[in-house]
Amino acid sequence: MTEKTTARPATRRGPYAKSAQRRAEIVASATAVFAARGYRGGSLREIAKQLDLSLTAVVHHFPSKDALLVAVLENADSANTDTFEADSRDKGVAYAVLRYVRRNLERQEMLRLLALMAAEASTPDHPAHEWFRDRYERVVSGLTTAVRRDQDEGRISNGRHPELIAAALVALWDGLQLQWLIDPRRDLVAGVSAGLEDLLGDPAIGSLQQ
Repeated sequence: MTEKTTARPATRRGPYAKSAQRRAEIVASATAVFAARGYRGGSLREIAKQLDLSLTAVVHHFPSKDALLVAVLENADSANTDTFEADSRDKGVAYAVLRYVRRNLERQEMLRLLALMAAEASTPDHPAHEWFRDRYERVVSGLTTAVRRDQDEGRISNGRHPELIAAALVALWDGLQLQWLIDPRRDLVAGVSAGLEDLLGDPAIGSLQQ
């Protein structure tokens, strides 16, 4: 008896993989342009020129400059989010924040972009205004949960409302990070570590040193 074989349909990974790669290249180029010139100073034509593409090719993937900006911000902001949440659950907020800060030392261009865009987006008519407002709400909310958990588990001694502590942590983080971007000679990890000890009351010293 002859075994009947059924031909498998050919996969179509090629075009999709190529499209994803092209989108990633455009996002990387836009990241560099926006970080150097800001959103208003950068242009789709400059981004296309960097990649030796036509403007039409860029617009095919991102139909507007606003859409490309959102993709750039999402890419810059997405790194290490899952790891931060796992670290804060397992070892506390102090450990998670410092580990995140250390990883960010290797992402200077991304951090500069976020800092620049956040300043620009403070005006309500900026296309990233809503994105940053939502981002800060999300970050403060996540930190509030983590701080409350640390309070309940006795990891920190500061008993103030966790949302107030979380908002102060974000301000500490952003402020010291901006100073470091302006002057990389500053010890960002040491500054954040000192701030964490003051804000959290008495975080486990071991967690700050790991």
